[in-house]
Amino acid sequence: MTDLSTLTPEDDAALTRLRAENDTMLARTIEWARINTGSHNIEGLKAFFPMLKAAFEELDAEVRAEPGDPIPLVGEDGVEVSIETSPVLRVTARPEAPVQVVLSGHYDTVFPPGTFEEIRELGDGRWNGPGLCDMKGGLVVMLEALKTFEAGPMKDRLGYQIVVTPDEEIGNFASSRALTEAAQSGAHIGMTYEPCLETGDLAGGRKGSSIFDIVLRGKSAHAGRAKEEGRSALHAAAELVVGLEELNGKREGVTVNVGSIDGGGAVNIVPDLAIVRLGARAPDAEAADWCTKAVTALYEKAIARDGISGEMHGGFYRPPKPRNDAQQALFDAVRDTGRALGLELGFVDTGGVCEGNNIFAAGVPNVDTLGIRGGRIHSHEEFIMAESFAERAGLSALFLNRLADGRIDAAAIKAMM
Repeated sequence: MTDLSTLTPEDDAALTRLRAENDTMLARTIEWARINTGSHNIEGLKAFFPMLKAAFEELDAEVRAEPGDPIPLVGEDGVEVSIETSPVLRVTARPEAPVQVVLSGHYDTVFPPGTFEEIRELGDGRWNGPGLCDMKGGLVVMLEALKTFEAGPMKDRLGYQIVVTPDEEIGNFASSRALTEAAQSGAHIGMTYEPCLETGDLAGGRKGSSIFDIVLRGKSAHAGRAKEEGRSALHAAAELVVGLEELNGKREGVTVNVGSIDGGGAVNIVPDLAIVRLGARAPDAEAADWCTKAVTALYEKAIARDGISGEMHGGFYRPPKPRNDAQQALFDAVRDTGRALGLELGFVDTGGVCEGNNIFAAGVPNVDTLGIRGGRIHSHEEFIMAESFAERAGLSALFLNRLADGRIDAAAIKAMM
């Protein structure tokens, strides 16, 4: 087997270039994080997008903005509506090259405007701020790794598609089609730039994720004068919630969490509307199917109550990404490449989901935590390690070199799928 831990002159040149760019990468990430791009802050997302597009135009590639699909949402009135969001960034380079890669990331964050906006230097090379780690830092790592690869002599041997999305934190409903199209355009390998784990390790297998919005409708009545004439949607919802939570522990690896119950009002009115919103995770396709059938059965039990009707929306929008032979071969290649940087990388299975699930479901093996080193993501304590820009961009640049020069056989890895 080829020794992936040995550095070639092209590798040395790439690492030298990236070490010189470390502070520039940090500065760009901080600049990007100063613009709030919470998933539902459409104005902020659209304000940031031109900056993002201009940065990726530094590549030797075609860069374009593409409208996403409408995002379905169930409102507080129980009616499903659709909203539009900011564009999806699509990038295409050298589609005729023998090796093809699909790269992905997102520019939305979990932080609404006004909730977490300060950027602070914490000392010891750490910076704290919204989206620095998840994942504006990852986008910068992706960009600089590609620029470095394209500055080398093997550019024409490798082409790529990039999809950068505005809605990953809320499920990629607007951008899932773009992710699938890019993955199915001939890609051999997928690379996604979620942050690595705080230890520096990467994610291994990932569960699949679902969102269900279950709308229950009853009949209102005066709770004092004619309680018996009403049919409480909240009563039906309460029974449903108990059943849903009792699914936990029934199938290995499946978790169900009811996040909220909307509905009801004045205590002297029998409530005629309730909306149960839940998420579920499953480790493989069979478990996801079991979970969907179990949730459906509980919903059907709820609407079988006298005077109760309803609708069930949603399902498993991200399929599971379990380890298989192709994934393991890809993980081994990344691990061995990391040794060229003095890194001993592990791969840890996780219940978290990301765009790598979509790419895997489209038939492409994917490594999906190639982004910056940091931690405490999705909290006001989110931080990045400044020194890790060159480190993580170097890992990707060396991996691209090995794909291009054949030390990593991308077609053989994909064939294992």
